[in-house]
Amino acid sequence: MTDAEKDVLEQSVERIEKLPARTILTRRGDPVSYSTLLLSGVMCRYMDARDGFRQLVALQVTGDFVDLHGYPLRRLDHDVGTLTEATIALIPHARVDTILNEHPHLARLMWRSTLLDAALHREWIFRIGRLDAAGRLAHFLLETYHRLRAVGAAQGETFEFELTQQDLGEALGLTSVHVNRMLRRLREGGLLDFTRGTVRILDHDRLARLGEFDPDYLYLEEGQWHGAG
Repeated sequence: MTDAEKDVLEQSVERIEKLPARTILTRRGDPVSYSTLLLSGVMCRYMDARDGFRQLVALQVTGDFVDLHGYPLRRLDHDVGTLTEATIALIPHARVDTILNEHPHLARLMWRSTLLDAALHREWIFRIGRLDAAGRLAHFLLETYHRLRAVGAAQGETFEFELTQQDLGEALGLTSVHVNRMLRRLREGGLLDFTRGTVRILDHDRLARLGEFDPDYLYLEEGQWHGAG
């Protein structure tokens, strides 16, 4: 993204809001007329089950467009909410129209963002459908680490991640008790430590083997698939 394109995006923001943790931003089926850029914090997309439990279907971190797919769809088929305190920038869809009409390269980058969302969703399905509990946790935390590192939000092998064990369970299809056991297993195995909202990766290679994790699907600058855009 060029400096001029960054200026266009910044000028498209109508307002910036700070949201408390555990705040619902958009309900399933509600009309949407803004696209939301996450400036700080962690948000999620999720679906509620009839038994009262919810399944997270996407995690959004700093730098993500949370609901850009709502621009053409006009409604979302899932709920969107914060997991931690979050700061968001709201861009009216009318201004997204202007970007599409007047700034084709920036429009392509925004389209790329939705395609990366799709890649994350496919990996999410693989993670829950094919990996065991420890593998799911390893894969999820490595994915989050690489996403945060890409936007400068990870220091070395450490990143802040103020999610509860229940949050992790809702993302991985596990109970919070099972998540606790898996965290202990990874810690005792010397793979990672997750204490007081801070994750420290101790052995990236072993953790990646456990989680069958390869970051290529994230299309990061240092990855072999970088070049689109």
